[in-house]
Amino acid sequence: MSVITVGTMAFDAIETPFGKVDKIIGGSATYVAYAAGNFVKPIQQISIVGYDFPKEELEELQSRGVQTEGVEIVPDKKSFFWSGKYHIDMNTRDTLVTDLNVLEDFNPIVPDSYQGAEFLMLGNLMPKLQLSVINQLKVRPKLIVMDTMNFWMDIALDDLLEVIKKVDVLLVNDGEARQLSGEVSFVKAARKILDMGPRFLIIKKGEHGALLFHENHVFFAPALPLEEVFDPTGAGDTFAGGFIGYLAKTKDISFENMKTAIIVGSAMASFCVEKFGPERLKEITKADIDERLSEFVQLVNFDIDLV
Repeated sequence: MSVITVGTMAFDAIETPFGKVDKIIGGSATYVAYAAGNFVKPIQQISIVGYDFPKEELEELQSRGVQTEGVEIVPDKKSFFWSGKYHIDMNTRDTLVTDLNVLEDFNPIVPDSYQGAEFLMLGNLMPKLQLSVINQLKVRPKLIVMDTMNFWMDIALDDLLEVIKKVDVLLVNDGEARQLSGEVSFVKAARKILDMGPRFLIIKKGEHGALLFHENHVFFAPALPLEEVFDPTGAGDTFAGGFIGYLAKTKDISFENMKTAIIVGSAMASFCVEKFGPERLKEITKADIDERLSEFVQLVNFDIDLV
């Protein structure tokens, strides 16, 4: 049950109130692959990197069932680089540097060997590139999940709306949901966004959990309270990877199963923030994931005596 993931593979420089790293592996496709690979194989990666992207990182991904035939390596350019500094609340950040480098020339090509994949994860990218990947697939996947951000709403709204029409699940954060819909209430925002095309909407609320909307149904998943949060950079992408990985593993895209998938995604994201970059995701075992999922069950489980 293969999953195609499209997105960036990059370098990040990150500063938080709890530490600083000058150069670490990042990128939406990297985080999605590390998370989803715990549940399903192969992960079929589509991305672009420069000559400076470590060969060991590609080999590490390959050892986890990630196919990299769709990863273009540009021999004379550097990889995408992003630098940011987080505020004390860890929910807000300032972007300090964005060097597109190879991303300026990115024209994603779907290899023949990827055709027939049943799940597609469109990481946060220029909407035209997301649309290009959808249009290259000869058979529409069983489920298309899309992540985006406010930047594309500001500069490429028409293209973004075109892609949104073609996907099944849209992932946005709370501010983006309000910007895209023009509504303050999440219920009203969800109704407007679902009218744009997707069957499901997930609104990520960081440390306050996530909301899943479908038709007239809504589900709320909490985030696990953690003692230490070192780096939230890849949390949203890790959430997406856990979410689509679990759906692909179970082959069930019903609303009921998506509730579980959101809990799985939240559990994976809770690991991601415990160290800088994807370092923590490289360490975790199935036992770690099972234990973390049981913590989520306890978090939402309660007994009540009716008066």
